[in-house]
Order: sequence, then C-alpha cells, then structure tokens
Amino acid sequence: MNVAAGRALVVEDDAAWQQILAELLSDAGLAVDVAATAEDAIHLLRAAPHRVAVVDLSLGGGAADRGGLAVLEIAHRTDPGCATMLLSGYATVELAVQALTEYGASTCMRKETFSRAQFRVWVERALCRPPLALPESFAETPTSAGAGAGRTPAVGVVLVVEDDAGWRSILTELLTDAGYSVRACAGFAEALGELRRGRVALAVIDLVLEGQWRTGYGMDRRGPAVPQDGYRLLANARAAGIPTIVVSGIAAPAEIERIYREHAVCACLEKRTFVRQSFLRLVREALARRPAEAGLERLTEREHDVLTLLARGLTNKQIAEALSVSPNTVKRHLKAIFAKLGVHTRSAAAARAMEAGLPAASVAPSAPRDP
Repeated sequence: MNVAAGRALVVEDDAAWQQILAELLSDAGLAVDVAATAEDAIHLLRAAPHRVAVVDLSLGGGAADRGGLAVLEIAHRTDPGCATMLLSGYATVELAVQALTEYGASTCMRKETFSRAQFRVWVERALCRPPLALPESFAETPTSAGAGAGRTPAVGVVLVVEDDAGWRSILTELLTDAGYSVRACAGFAEALGELRRGRVALAVIDLVLEGQWRTGYGMDRRGPAVPQDGYRLLANARAAGIPTIVVSGIAAPAEIERIYREHAVCACLEKRTFVRQSFLRLVREALARRPAEAGLERLTEREHDVLTLLARGLTNKQIAEALSVSPNTVKRHLKAIFAKLGVHTRSAAAARAMEAGLPAASVAPSAPRDP
C-alpha cells in the first residue's frame, strides 16, 4: 500500500466533477477531502493542512457566483503551503489574472478545455514543492545527521543545483546546519562554472532546471520535461570525479534506472517522499567514499581522459592516438596532472586514479598499432 503524499481538497458543487477530480488526486497518492460549499471548504482548510486544492469559481450560485475566490483567499492566508487551482466554466482572462495575483492561485483551468494530462502535470509539480513548515516528525534528533552543526567538516564545498527557491533554501539550510560549506546555484551555467573551478566535494542536483517546462499565459500548459541540463551536469560531475546525489521530482522507474546506470550517482531521492535525516545520512556516506585528498576534482575533463588512459597502461603515443591529439599535447596534459595531484611519476599518478575509481574516459582508446 502506498503511503499518502498528503491531503488534497476539492471544492466543487457538481458531483460529476467531484468524482473526476477526486480520482485524479487519489491516483497521485493524495487523501482527498471534498466540499460542495465555501463554508465547508473553509472548515476543512482550517482543520488540516493540504498539499493542493482545486476550487471551482461558482459554488451553486450560477455565473455570477464568486464563492471560490473566498476559498482561495482563506487558503492563501491559513495554508500558504497549499498549491491552489481555480477551475471554472465562467472565468474570464481578467478573473483568472485576479485569482493568480490577488488570491494566491498557482494556476487556472477552464472546464470546457480541461485536460487530464495537464492536470496530472500540475499536481506532480505541486507535490514537488517543499512544504513551508516540515512536520515535527521530520525534526532532527541529537543522534541525527544534523547533530554535526557547529563544526565544519573538512570536505570542501557542497554544490546545490536547484531552480526552485523553496527547495534551494531547504537543502542549503540543512547542509549549512550540518556544518558543510554550501554553494547554491539556480541554473546550468552557474553550476557548470562551479564544477569546473575544482572546489566541489559533492554535488546535489535537481534534473529539471528553470526553462525546461513550457508554460502558457494565464493557464498551466506545461509540456513534458526534458531534463537535458540536469543530465549534462551529472556527466560533468562524473567526469570531474565528484560524487553526486540527485534530488528531483522525476519518479519514473526507467529514468531512475538510467540515472544510476549512466551516471553512477550515489543516490537518487524523490522530492515528494523527501526525508531530511535520510538525505543528510546519504551526504555523509557519499563524502566518506570520496578519496581523501585525491585532487582529482581539480583536473579538467581532458586531463581526466588522459589520466584514465595512463592508468590503463597506455603510452603517450597511444594516448595521443586515442584522443586524436599530438604527443606533445599529451605531455602538456601530464605535466598539469602531475602538478595538480602533487606527484612526479606516471606510476604515482596511475595509483591516484585507481584509488579514486576514476570513471572511464569519454573517448575510447584505439587499439595499439604495430610499428
């Protein structure tokens, strides 16, 4: 049996629409409360917190009725962590804008153009938002990972890549309280720069970053997400030898399998079932597996390739052929590698690579040719 992801509220006077919405929300793992009047809805809002609320504009009073706006206003004031949708067969563009700007609705949908697929996307996205106040059951205990606050582990910078301000704040606060030095980024370009600067000891990455959802004016028209930026960051982190934890809204088993298979991440956590103690434990474990003072995070992507091929026993000439560069270029790379790792011989550099479990080079070496 799946554990409920929280509560949802349907405020709708039409029984058919009540059934449709309740089924969709139940399929998303939510326990559903249903109200037919504004008074009942307000009572339910005050009785328990809700993750999402779908509110019909007119609650039994015809086209002129605006009871749904009162419900949105109460939800906005009393349950700010609840994502609300205005659903109506009467809403004008002006009314939709009013609901979005004055009453805190996150989106509006018309009944005559209602799309189950778009509705599911909105619910999934809403459930990935962090609650503004986490339940007391998630509070740290003296034996939890957060008990390390007040001391700074000597691990370098933990990079948080998250476009949602709420999640970025929560992850940063958790890591800072646990004693880690944190650098938070909202997008791909800034995060890639941090990875390339060589100060990152661990990366915490959301796969779907800003700009990867398609939206329409006034209505929520998000199309399918293509997390190419997140995957590119995973590839760069792996090439730099940086352990990575994924914290994302992506929950499809095939995608999770791909993340583990292709990018060798330490862990993949779903936002909708996020638990702080588990996250901090995984952070500690990921950093503990990281080779002490390996220095590999300072290498460029090409230097990683050269070092990996060196560790396989290839000569400078063979490395040059595999990477389609000149032997002199290989020598320059090796000189930089030796300096960054603090070693003076090929065998010492190869030992560092094997100790760190350096990932395979991005370019497969060609077979050595006979002289």
